Amino acid sequence: MSDIVGTSPTPIGDALISSPAEGTGSAVGSLQNDGGILAGDAAVAAPYDPESGFHRAEFGTQTLVGTVQYHERHVFLCYKNPQVWPSHLESSESDRLPRLLSAALKSRKGAMKKSTRLTICEGEDGTDASNGDVLIFPDMIRYRRLTHFDVETFVEEALVKDTEWLPGSPTSITGAYVFVCAHGSRDKRCGTCGPALIKKFKEEIGVRGLQDLITVSGCSHIGGHKYAGNVIIFSLVNGEVAGHWYGYVAPDDVAVLLDQHIGKGEVVDHLWRGQLGLSEEDQKNALELKRQLANLTEQNSSGCCQGGNGNVTCCQGSNGNATCCQNGPQKETNSDINRAITEDGKDKTTPDEKTSSSARRSRSRKVCHLPTWFETWEKEDTYAVLAVAAAGAAICVAYSMYKHHHSK
Repeated sequence: MSDIVGTSPTPIGDALISSPAEGTGSAVGSLQNDGGILAGDAAVAAPYDPESGFHRAEFGTQTLVGTVQYHERHVFLCYKNPQVWPSHLESSESDRLPRLLSAALKSRKGAMKKSTRLTICEGEDGTDASNGDVLIFPDMIRYRRLTHFDVETFVEEALVKDTEWLPGSPTSITGAYVFVCAHGSRDKRCGTCGPALIKKFKEEIGVRGLQDLITVSGCSHIGGHKYAGNVIIFSLVNGEVAGHWYGYVAPDDVAVLLDQHIGKGEVVDHLWRGQLGLSEEDQKNALELKRQLANLTEQNSSGCCQGGNGNVTCCQGSNGNATCCQNGPQKETNSDINRAITEDGKDKTTPDEKTSSSARRSRSRKVCHLPTWFETWEKEDTYAVLAVAAAGAAICVAYSMYKHHHSK
């Protein structure tokens, strides 16, 4: 289950938000189904099925970029585990808390300032993700022990008014969060790929000694079963949280996502579906711009800039700074995006550091002509696209220590 409400309320696929159903009972009843199974109870995952797993015929065959519906805020409700989730948690009579929360979000969508997506993630009592806890991104806030009695007040205070819901003891959360769709009752592909990816993530995180800095959890349907394994990564970059979506993720990609995306702040292009805060079209444009800029940087590295017909009127500069003037349309240098994505060594922000804004890096190269689709953009739109490729570098210090230790 993953629903979007707010200024752009259309849900992905068939993940519709149901109308509220009347229900009464105790707070304990909010976290129980007919069998009274909670996340801490034993549950056996289905065996790996090659026909719906990473070697299925359709795996990796479709374009990923631009497949994330626009949303500005992502709310995760910690509730039981994937093995006991029904196919549609938002309409399950026996799962009152997610059903009522989903209905409350839908009923108040017109009053919300931000388009909001709701997803269920694993909950286990006695942990940092106990049943009833709510995580809000990119706000990086955790509320504790929401029950069906509190749903209406919580939505009104925390999501409509954008104030704190004090009964939930709001606290800031730090580090990187990785959510893997493992909703097997909704789609077999997610139920097959999700658990395998979660296991691999935890193994690789353990090897790197980053258990206290990266949290991994299974989550419910997020849209795009056919792209399984589906992964969402929220991480802190220069005091701002970026939420990036990946598809067709296989176990061999896990180390790359940890080292490249979280460790270095570099988006893994061939797996990237999109990002929180961008429309589908902006996601496509951002990746295309990044690729164009990468091509121009490669040309600049040879000491000369080539035009569309190979006509160059001037090439000059030193120390990597080039100014190119051409007769035909040109592509902008990717110094800004590369710096935002790759310069983890210059930003020593730790997971516990959180600031309200971050300084933008200044340009180091001059360019002449931008691609046609980019010419009409305002300055603030330019910054928005340049920021899209920025992924989590919140734990770069820990990675540096890890690499330094293993290089001895």
